[in-house]
Amino acid sequence: MISKDQAVFTIGAVAQMFDISTKTLRLYEKQGLIKPVRNGKWRYYSKDSIKWIGCIRNMIHNQGISAAAIKKLLRLTTCWDIAGCNFEQRNMCTAFMNSAMVPKKIDLSHYRIAG
Repeated sequence: MISKDQAVFTIGAVAQMFDISTKTLRLYEKQGLIKPVRNGKWRYYSKDSIKWIGCIRNMIHNQGISAAAIKKLLRLTTCWDIAGCNFEQRNMCTAFMNSAMVPKKIDLSHYRIAG
């Protein structure tokens, strides 16, 4: 079984999945929308990357959001807010679980407890 964050899909395979050119994927990378794992000249994508590419394609082609606007939105908010992911989807997403916005452990030493 392939994990969601294991980069195993080549650029050619991902291009076929979305019926797009490899040039389009390279453009998304150049625009800073995706960051495939690189091994020399080879690019590899994970299942999560593929989901994100689907979100990017939806935002650009169905919602009319430009690549520059997506990049700006990502600086201002999280990807799951932009993509509209529900709680179950977020809990299964490595981007959400690796986010600094998700508290791993609450440090109570910063809080004064009245008593």
